[in-house]
Amino acid sequence: MKEPTLEYARKLDKGDSLSRFREEFYLKPATIYMDGNSLGLLSKRAERTLLESLLDWKEHGIDGWTKGKHPWFDLSNRLAGLLAPLVGASAEEAIVSGSTTVNLHQLVATFYKPQGKRTKILADELNFPTDIYALKSQLRIHGYDPEEHLIRVKSRDGRVIEEEDIIEAMTDEVALVVLPTVQYRSGQILDMKRLTEEAHKRGILIGFDGCHSVGVIPHAFSEWKVDFAYWCNYKYLNGGPGSVGGLYVNRAHFGANPGLAGWFGSRKDKQFDLEHTFTAAETAGAYQIGTPHVLSMAPLLGSLEIFEEAGIENIRKKSLEINQYFMELIEVELADFGFEIGNPRDNARRGGHVCLEHPEAIRICKSLKENGIIPDFRAPNVIRLAPIALYTSYEDVWNVVRILKEIMVEKQYEKFANEREVVA
Repeated sequence: MKEPTLEYARKLDKGDSLSRFREEFYLKPATIYMDGNSLGLLSKRAERTLLESLLDWKEHGIDGWTKGKHPWFDLSNRLAGLLAPLVGASAEEAIVSGSTTVNLHQLVATFYKPQGKRTKILADELNFPTDIYALKSQLRIHGYDPEEHLIRVKSRDGRVIEEEDIIEAMTDEVALVVLPTVQYRSGQILDMKRLTEEAHKRGILIGFDGCHSVGVIPHAFSEWKVDFAYWCNYKYLNGGPGSVGGLYVNRAHFGANPGLAGWFGSRKDKQFDLEHTFTAAETAGAYQIGTPHVLSMAPLLGSLEIFEEAGIENIRKKSLEINQYFMELIEVELADFGFEIGNPRDNARRGGHVCLEHPEAIRICKSLKENGIIPDFRAPNVIRLAPIALYTSYEDVWNVVRILKEIMVEKQYEKFANEREVVA
């Protein structure tokens, strides 16, 4: 680090090529938002496209399916075309549909095909709980005991999962691998290309949960031949709370019957024939189930415009640089207060947030909120802090560290109970 000063932070902001996008977002005065890895902020463009879709409903009623500014019938496909470059896929390989958990159920119901001794699903012990719940549920549906048939690769240090340990667990009993692209606590990026190659060498299908990576790191799902992936669109992509999720299916699997069929997965020219014989779309659109939630998709139209303009490579570059600056400031200013940085330091292995560990993490988070900083707590001891490339400044980061230091010096956190809120 050259200088841990406010002047230096402002100098970095002047050289930031993405700084112009900051004015696109609604930033609350006297507040620094560091939780965009849980819920991204509202942009003015997302607000505009949501209001435009409301106007379509207001003016056209049911004719909004085919008329208006954003006709609903092909909205999922239109969004898929905007989203596909962010995951390294063709537009036909992606679709905006469902939610993270619903899409995982759909994909496992489709691609988990136990045969002979290949009956097990491989995951990891650090994954977000919803994935584990869904995988256990799918195993029960197939008549298998999750305690025996769900393998969860152990972490050596409680922070990261080593690829070597995952590969070693890819035995001839494994039918399917489901892993996160980025670990939600530590921010570790798994080597998706390597793991896909190793799974395929062993005749195993593999899919990834991209909730903590889509919109902050580039992907190449098609190039890597990943079988499937799924993600939410409300974190780094700023699609709004409850925004409709996304999924990817490699074109090698086109034509496979979806495990959970529904009318919106129909081929579009057949959908309104309303036949009782399902004619699946010949793309990832086949994995849609029910009627799309139009008003929960509409903000993505505006949000993805911004990503198209900014460029995911530029977003990744700033994300790496601002997080590096953040970590260096922490090491300089907070060295005496018991903090540890729990995310990988290697650029190739870390995602979009800083994992700051402290025994008093819950109380420190409460104190940060009292001081106008919006953090994110993850049990048992993690403060997640996410400078977002599109709307966080270097001056913001400098102020977060300054306030953290004040909290620790003055022991402001001691007045708070050591228990998390209902929503952490």
